[in-house]
Amino acid sequence: MHRVFPKWSSPILESVASIGLLFFLFLVGLELDLNSIRRTGKRAFVIAAAGISMPFILGIGIAYVFRKAVDGADKVGYIQYVVFMGVALSITAFPVLARILAELKLLTTRVGETAMAAAAFNDVAAWILLALAIALAGNGGDGPHKSPLISIWVLLSGVAFVAFMMVAIKPAMNWVARRCSPEQDTVDEAYICLTLGGVLVAGFVTDFIGIHAIFGAFVFGLTIPKGGDFAEKLIERIEDFVTGLLLPLYFASSGLKTDVAKIKGGKAWGLLVLVITTACTGKIVGTFTVAMMCMIPARESITLGVLMNTKGLVELIVLNIGKEKKVLNDEAFAILVLMALFTTFITTPTVMAIYKPARGFSARVDRRLQSASDTTKDELRVLACVHGPGSIPSLINLIESTRSTNKASKLKLYIMHLVELTERSSSIIMVQRLRKNGFPFINRLRRSGFHDRVAVTFEAYGQLGQVNVTPTTAVSPLPTMHEDICHVAEDKSVTMIILPFHKQWRRFNDHEEVENVGHGWRGVNQRVLKEAPCSVAVLLDRGYGGGAQMTPGPTSTAVQKVCVMFFGGPDDREALELGGRMAEHPAVNVTVITFVQKNEMDDLDLVLRPSPNKCRESNYTFTTAITNPQNEKEHDLTTVAELKTRWEGMVEFVEKTGSNIIEQVVAIAKSGEYDLIVVGKGRCPSTMVASLAERHAEHPELGPIGDVLASSGQGIASSVLVIQQHDMAHSEELPVSKITREEADNKKDVEPSHLV
Repeated sequence: MHRVFPKWSSPILESVASIGLLFFLFLVGLELDLNSIRRTGKRAFVIAAAGISMPFILGIGIAYVFRKAVDGADKVGYIQYVVFMGVALSITAFPVLARILAELKLLTTRVGETAMAAAAFNDVAAWILLALAIALAGNGGDGPHKSPLISIWVLLSGVAFVAFMMVAIKPAMNWVARRCSPEQDTVDEAYICLTLGGVLVAGFVTDFIGIHAIFGAFVFGLTIPKGGDFAEKLIERIEDFVTGLLLPLYFASSGLKTDVAKIKGGKAWGLLVLVITTACTGKIVGTFTVAMMCMIPARESITLGVLMNTKGLVELIVLNIGKEKKVLNDEAFAILVLMALFTTFITTPTVMAIYKPARGFSARVDRRLQSASDTTKDELRVLACVHGPGSIPSLINLIESTRSTNKASKLKLYIMHLVELTERSSSIIMVQRLRKNGFPFINRLRRSGFHDRVAVTFEAYGQLGQVNVTPTTAVSPLPTMHEDICHVAEDKSVTMIILPFHKQWRRFNDHEEVENVGHGWRGVNQRVLKEAPCSVAVLLDRGYGGGAQMTPGPTSTAVQKVCVMFFGGPDDREALELGGRMAEHPAVNVTVITFVQKNEMDDLDLVLRPSPNKCRESNYTFTTAITNPQNEKEHDLTTVAELKTRWEGMVEFVEKTGSNIIEQVVAIAKSGEYDLIVVGKGRCPSTMVASLAERHAEHPELGPIGDVLASSGQGIASSVLVIQQHDMAHSEELPVSKITREEADNKKDVEPSHLV
């Protein structure tokens, strides 16, 4: 330890850690909206009061036991010891609780909203109690005994400081925020520097008064107007540096001060068990009892109690100040730090065990375009997802091209802005700001950043194109983002989900550039394709409509050329159905190219056999359902015949025969004749698509034809839409191997997945 952290380095480490803590508490104050706390109502206030008072009362008893059992604890005044112990047991960590709720997807449930509101009350009360504790502590066990009048003077000075900040500084910061509003175009660097300097000054003043410097930084953070451009700029400037570098130093400093070896003997470990039991019992029982009195169901009440038992950084701050003021010695400090760690660690698994809202999707109906055409002609519901500004024009063009000009057939559009919930605490603020009245976050226009631009763009489109548009936002970690998408699709009875592909192509003077937004977003698409309760379309954007964007409305002039490639199977039939809807739009010309096997006798020679050991990342997956190839072929012919009859004169039908379909598909895509090519994923493939089953897959989630069209460096100019029809019978997919009919007949013990 002395090699890694020599004695001379300790003051430097603690000084830098203190500056980090100062700015972190400024960020906490910046995040805490006092107005929202006032709006949360009496229920949250009563729950918070119970969650503080019961552990605080039990803390009096713990303080008495500690003073008898821990050596040197009785040298400190009883009142100081009681207040510090009570604060240590009664605190709820607001930032940590927000993170846990967000990751468990409970933030917008009734339990989550009540817990956050109660934790916000708790946070404010904790800082008031901490200020009281510091004022009473003075120098703890050191120096001469301090007069009670000095503690009263410190408290009154603290109240005067808060009043001055709210009366004089808050209006000044409102003026600064107005000067730095988006209407002013730029945020003056001088105001940023002045504000960051103000954090240090506020910290100095409270330290001079006799309350800890962090209190001043926290109060200064409360004076900054919430939700504006200025607050976002401040967070953007300092958050990563503070939480990524300076704050971990504070944790390291706390760890260095915690000597677990001081907890030795049965008595010390017994004290640890007593403290943990008392802290958990006081918080959980107090919250549970009052929540039940507020008519909250028992399961939600006990969950609230467990959530309110979350400790965190604020707890460490209290304990460090207690050690600094000589109120807590090394043994008491180590016991209380371990208590804080344990109570925080058990929160997530306990909540998951006792309370997890139903996440399963109850869809027992195949929601797809084909069925929508027959049963719900009056309204088509589409959920379009967007996570970057680049895909918005193409997405609007795609939606517009699917809008029927028939007034009886309406289009209901849900636009979901996907926001990744990162490790940054400001992403929690975004969650708080965006949540409104639904799951994940169904909300009308909000005045903030990119989400605002997304909402405004699609609202404007809705008004022009006479489409009912509802903007929504999902803020989630990428591994669970698909749950939000599928939940909204299920809840809103959506017929089709449109996802942006994780790559975007842009052409500059015959030079193609590919922008990859990340493997994480590809994983989101893959999981949605697997679990969606309706049909799914993935848009590979190469600037669809970029040269001639359609103007929504009956007088659209720019003509979009769309090609539907039809090989056969459920996914291709869904693509054909979408092509038919597009043909109804006066500004869209649709061509259907049907590919026919050159030698029909080849149909009898190919069998696909499941190969579960093959890697899914480099092999296409096909349905494991047993299907009748002849029935599928008849269904394909019937669908094409019906469409020819229904859209006679509106759709051009072309038939192609050949053996090398890759060359034919690429040639069509390279011709530049079509703005958009629509293909099926091909989970239940025709013979021609099945022949590509063992081709090395770059993007297996798109199926063989979609993957060919997504390949870079082939000079393909058309955007591509890959469609997967919702059919629960084909929900299970596996990689396959190609074998001949003769080999299949010899393997009687193996059931082929799909015979073609």
